[in-house]
Amino acid sequence: MDDEVEVVVAHSERATLRVGDVYLKVDADRARVDVEVEAMALAPVPTPEVLWRKPPVLALAALRGVTLGRLGGLATASPAAWTAAGATIRQLHEAPLPSWTGRAGRSGGTLAEELDRECQLLVVTGLLPGELVTRNRQVAEAALREWTPAFTHGDLQIAHVFLDGDEVTGIIDWSEAGQGDPLYDLATFSLGHEEHLDDLLVGYGGDVDLEVVRAWWALRSLLAVRWLSEHGFDPFAPGCEVDVLKSLR
Repeated sequence: MDDEVEVVVAHSERATLRVGDVYLKVDADRARVDVEVEAMALAPVPTPEVLWRKPPVLALAALRGVTLGRLGGLATASPAAWTAAGATIRQLHEAPLPSWTGRAGRSGGTLAEELDRECQLLVVTGLLPGELVTRNRQVAEAALREWTPAFTHGDLQIAHVFLDGDEVTGIIDWSEAGQGDPLYDLATFSLGHEEHLDDLLVGYGGDVDLEVVRAWWALRSLLAVRWLSEHGFDPFAPGCEVDVLKSLR
């Protein structure tokens, strides 16, 4: 119903509401919204139409179609849909670079320090067993290497990509976009859905280092568990971050 307000996501940093065919994003961090608007203007892939902006609110038109799924849920889209998504991601990664660094562009040294601190906290607080953390910290090491920067989305979850049949109709949530490691996007997109990785890479094309993709699965999950737990999400739910960590060797 157009007169109903749906809470899409809400936590202490930001919230997204849907009213009919309009999404209202509320974010007190103006710089983050600036990045989102500029990234959508620059990206050579379908993005939502900006209807209006009045800080701290950004109004976006709803996209046609549905998402491929979500982490921890079934991803029932066809292999062709995953291949189409891969081709769209490649189109983004080959675009001219934005002028700023995004979430996927943090340096290896900075990431290593952040990861080591987070791993220690996961063990000290008892959130995860030490053996599980240590094993995945070793897997994550392969992501901490030099890479050629690309135009990255920075939070390319499958819930952020919409398709109508096998056609990509748009990508949402660009606040983490910027120059970064393209394999971070591929890993984020395939996180928890390894069974669809081959179809994704058919569309993406080129040589992709699967060891680095797996390393990003471990790294992203290790960094996310505590934040998710503290913000009302459940990384222990079936198929989510903790299950991803348990599956990696």
